[in-house]
Amino acid sequence: MQIQTNTDHSITGSEGLAAQATAIIESTLARFSDQITRVEIHLSDENGARGGVEDKRCMMEARLEGRQPIAVTHRAATVQQAMDGAADKLKQSIESTLGRLRDIQ
Repeated sequence: MQIQTNTDHSITGSEGLAAQATAIIESTLARFSDQITRVEIHLSDENGARGGVEDKRCMMEARLEGRQPIAVTHRAATVQQAMDGAADKLKQSIESTLGRLRDIQ
């Protein structure tokens, strides 16, 4: 599973941030790792220097083998909270998608 982290101009994309994002994805989606080919993480600060409540946005897109990509978004007060929330939403979405596929087969 490849993990790619992207940031906008108002969030500094460091190796530490990328490592943190990778750790969150690997721990949250571990049981699906053989079915996920790639996860893209897009971090942004919607208000920039102006600040604001829940202005950090994390969009995650998972590409499953042989399936359409699954994308989720979560907004929070900090980048860490935004990543955690998006990872949880992504996990639920993948569980739902794969569960429906099992029911059909």
